Amino acid sequence: MEKGLLSALKQGKTVYGTSITSHAPLWTKTVEGAALDFVFIDTEHIPLERSDVARMCQTYSAMGITPVVRIASANPVLASQILDAGAKGVLAPYIETIQQVKELTGAVKYRPLKGKQLQKILDDPDSPEPELMNYIRNFNRGNICILNIESIPAVENLENLIAVPGVDAVFIGPHDLSVNMGLPEEYDHPEFEKRVKYIIRTCRQGNVAVGIHFSESPDRQIKWLKEGINIVIHSSDIALFSQKLKQDLNQIRAFNGQKSVDDPGSVII
Repeated sequence: MEKGLLSALKQGKTVYGTSITSHAPLWTKTVEGAALDFVFIDTEHIPLERSDVARMCQTYSAMGITPVVRIASANPVLASQILDAGAKGVLAPYIETIQQVKELTGAVKYRPLKGKQLQKILDDPDSPEPELMNYIRNFNRGNICILNIESIPAVENLENLIAVPGVDAVFIGPHDLSVNMGLPEEYDHPEFEKRVKYIIRTCRQGNVAVGIHFSESPDRQIKWLKEGINIVIHSSDIALFSQKLKQDLNQIRAFNGQKSVDDPGSVII
């Protein structure tokens, strides 16, 4: 199934997932009913222990749902650890330089090589012996390398970043990108939309999959599907629970003649 997700991305097919923050045992059954292609597990902003992440990755993989994990920084050691834990997709935040991308692809696509031997291959992908490359490809079969694009320097360097061999996909971080642009959470601002459209167009032209993550209504996902994204990362368990809980309780309060509670500040971005 994991290899199937990478294959789907390479073919430009649309895949669907959500962010999962809970490692409660019964939560997996709820997720299974949504027929997801992948789950997005965030270790950058969510306080998850390494052992918890490993259990989540192993469980979702066994269910045929590919675990994609965002590591805390573009660190090849963290990428290797999360792959050892069972992740098949590795997402690194705030990517801006070619060196960051090379180090990430080195960990995701060329494990267990390190040091001078790895650097030699990164500098010249055609340098290794065929026998070694066959082993490396099989060892890392199905691994997905994903860049988080969430700053102006990243957008301006995008063509070079996605041209590094081994890059499979881009996740657009709308919150950080909007803040970096000086337009915090102004997701309908023309300049923000212009940047996002450029990212989508550049990725698709470069045969790299691209998606954007929103925790609001499905309308935003549908909007960007029309513009060409093929990775739908919709909301999160905690955001969906929060939204549904407030909606239901407000309906009950209205029946009881009480005023609805509006708390937009608690919505998870």
